[in-house]
Amino acid sequence: MEAFSDGVLAIIITIMVLELKVPHGESLVSLKPLLADFVSYILSFIYIGIYWNNHHHMMHAAHKVNGSVLWANAHLLFWLSLVPVATGWMGENHFAKVPVILYGVVMLAAGVAYYILAHCLTALHGKESTFAKALGSDRKGVLSVVFYFAGILLCFLHPLLGICVYVLVAVMWFIPDKRFEEKATTI
Repeated sequence: MEAFSDGVLAIIITIMVLELKVPHGESLVSLKPLLADFVSYILSFIYIGIYWNNHHHMMHAAHKVNGSVLWANAHLLFWLSLVPVATGWMGENHFAKVPVILYGVVMLAAGVAYYILAHCLTALHGKESTFAKALGSDRKGVLSVVFYFAGILLCFLHPLLGICVYVLVAVMWFIPDKRFEEKATTI
């Protein structure tokens, strides 16, 4: 499951980079029209990297999977597979309201899907397992979902407010989650 997920995430990043347009012209000024696309790509690349990193550590902490876990993982990968479309639309439209809202919806759904995956693994391993203890209350996961929802709502005031919240969530997760790494030796 982990190797399949790694492959899907690698493909997602590849699709995103292939969507970047080649500038027309040879001066640095020719890069200016692509700035929004590039900024969108950077944010999404960071997000995919965050999901990959945390998924990797969580799966190393798990010592078994079942059908529910496999479907929960597929659910997560489904939402992450939409990141290139949301990224491209947001960048191409220079962070207009509806594309930024859609980006937030995709991030919200991916956050919920990751939460579901983590809790399917907890149910499988048991509430008293080392896995469950490593996951803990999952405050960062819950807070992320709340922030995504807030970012979506803030887009109705101004899309850049939503983008700021999405960046805040990425910053919150940029330092890898050590919960599973620290417990990995005992699992």
